[in-house]
Amino acid sequence: MDARVDKVAELLVNYSTEVKPGDLVMIHTYEPLAEPLGLAVYKHVLLAGGNAVFRMGPGDYTAATEILYRYGNDSQLEFMDPTFYWLMENIDVRLALRAPVNTRALTSVDPQKVSRFQRAQAPTQRTFMDRQGRGELRWAVTQFPTRAAAQDAEMSLTDYEDFVYGACMVHLDDPVAYWKTKSAEQQRLVDWLGGHDRVEVKGENIDLTLSIKDRIFVNADGKRNFPDGEIYTGPVETSVNGWVKFTYPAIKDGREVEGHELRFEDGKVVKATARKGEEFLNAILDTDPGARFLGEFAIGTNENIQQFTRNILFDEKIGGTVHMAVGAGYPNTGSVNQSAIHWDMICDMRSGGEIRVDGELFYKDGVFQV
Repeated sequence: MDARVDKVAELLVNYSTEVKPGDLVMIHTYEPLAEPLGLAVYKHVLLAGGNAVFRMGPGDYTAATEILYRYGNDSQLEFMDPTFYWLMENIDVRLALRAPVNTRALTSVDPQKVSRFQRAQAPTQRTFMDRQGRGELRWAVTQFPTRAAAQDAEMSLTDYEDFVYGACMVHLDDPVAYWKTKSAEQQRLVDWLGGHDRVEVKGENIDLTLSIKDRIFVNADGKRNFPDGEIYTGPVETSVNGWVKFTYPAIKDGREVEGHELRFEDGKVVKATARKGEEFLNAILDTDPGARFLGEFAIGTNENIQQFTRNILFDEKIGGTVHMAVGAGYPNTGSVNQSAIHWDMICDMRSGGEIRVDGELFYKDGVFQV
């Protein structure tokens, strides 16, 4: 086994989720290729005194999901897995390990079927969001390098492995020290944002206003996503006005939407267009009423991630970008937006973009000004 795999597993267990004796840990391996990381995580869960259960798919890109969409009738698409729901109600820790075999397996699926299936999973999604917001459920998600993911990133597998583990900082003697330093840097920004209200985001591809009044910015420092590097909040649901043209493709269930632009009025997406995938985009936005409102507004802070890889775990962290998610918001930010979806989309700010908070320049050309 690559020694870096074990190091990632140790960080996930002991730093990201701080597994304690007696914790019930779900090791959620979406695809079989994640097995090396899954077994390494299991080892470290046991060493930490926890108890583990494995959850093996069907994940976003597994053959089982493809079969469901292809052959399932309406009632089967609307079935909610009771065992997964029970896990979301009872586990202490969820460690999600992604390792795609085929990132395009679901590209021919009818988007209405995707929407119907995701609506049925809303209670499970809501339970997860609520419990993690109350601090009852600790979680982290990471990516195990695979050839499919490397191809999406236009890299060889060796180069992609170096990219993934380099972004995780496991090449350092003390990666925990790095993440703690990063946490302190981001906490200063989070503290500065506290108590503010009006946010103006302007640039060649964006002109938005939104409110963060009484909302909380979260310091994403490797405790949820791994690797990490962002600060995020849930904007006041009815406060978003303006437009944004996203500069990178938005990818969901293996489908790419490109050249997409959203226009907001009083928080709601009133118009969504795209050069590619417009029908799919609107079908997902029509999943439920909350899908057309923002659940998240965030700023990427990871200067070690600069290349777009078609993997949102990494891409939303690109230093010099902002991203926002339509759909479910995280209750720990103060968001009350509920939806079966949470879909992140990215806009580059490094060429003339700026963010003003209550009139004061906070961010310019991808660099913080405070």
